[in-house]
Amino acid sequence: MNTMITDWDDAYANGAHIEAAESYPPRWVAAAEQYRREMAERQQLEADIPYGERERERFDLFRPQGEPLGLAVFVHGGYWRAFDKSVWSHLAAAAIERGWALAMPSYDLAPSVSIAAITRQIGAAIGEAAARVDGPIRLGGHSAGGHLVTRMICADSPLASAVGARLQRVVSISGLHDLRPLLKTKLNDDLRMSEADAAAESPALLEPATGVQVICWVGADERPEFIRQSELLANIWTGFGIETSIHIAAGLHHFNVIDGLADPASPLCGALLDGSS
Repeated sequence: MNTMITDWDDAYANGAHIEAAESYPPRWVAAAEQYRREMAERQQLEADIPYGERERERFDLFRPQGEPLGLAVFVHGGYWRAFDKSVWSHLAAAAIERGWALAMPSYDLAPSVSIAAITRQIGAAIGEAAARVDGPIRLGGHSAGGHLVTRMICADSPLASAVGARLQRVVSISGLHDLRPLLKTKLNDDLRMSEADAAAESPALLEPATGVQVICWVGADERPEFIRQSELLANIWTGFGIETSIHIAAGLHHFNVIDGLADPASPLCGALLDGSS
C-alpha cells in the first residue's frame, strides 16, 4: 500500500540513497573520455556538430564501421540542470558494436532556459542527426532525458513530420513523465515551472503519437517515485492504443541502471535496438 509523501525533496533525491554515489560521476567521465579518444582515433566520431547557434547546441555522432542500420539517440539526465554529452560517450558502445550510429546531444541547462526550451533543443538535435544518418530512429534517454525523449512523441512534438515518421521505438530509462510533483521540491528553484508549465511538459498528461513503441525501463532499487513515474506512463499511454511496456530491472538503482547501454548483450541494449530495422 502506498503511503502519503511528506518530503518531496527526499522522494526525488537519488544520490542520498545510493552507496558511494559520489564515485559515479568521475567514473562516467573517465570511461567517456577513453571511449571518445578511441573512436576519434578510428575516425568513427564526428564531435561537436552544431544543431543551433548557442554554445551548448552541439551533439557528437558515433558511427559504426560500414553503413549504419539506423540512428539511435541518447539524451542524458541531470534534472535538466547538470551534465553534458561528454560525460556519457561510453554509453554509445553497444549501439556502435551492433551496427547503429548514435547521436548524443548537449543542451542548455536550467535555470538559464526552461524545460520547454530544452524540449525544442532536443527536437532540433534529433532533426540534424537524422539528416546525417538514414534509416529508422530509436530514442533512449535517462531520467530527465527519459522525459525529453518521450516528449518527442507527444502530439505537440517539435520534430518535423518526416523525422517523426522514422521513429520506431522510445526507451525512457528512469524517466520523469509527470512533472507536477517537482513543483513541491527545491528543484523548482532552478526549473522555475508554474503549474501550467509542468502540465504542458508532462508526457503522461499529453497524447502520444501512434505507431511508436514505448518501453519504460527503471531499476528495482530506485526511489519509489521513479518506479511510479515509469508505471504511470506505460499505463496511461496504453490507453491511447500504442504499444507500451514496463521493465523493472532487479538489483539496479538510478546511477547504474544505464550501464547496459555499453554492453551489446544486455537486456537494456536489446530493448533499444532489437527488432526490425
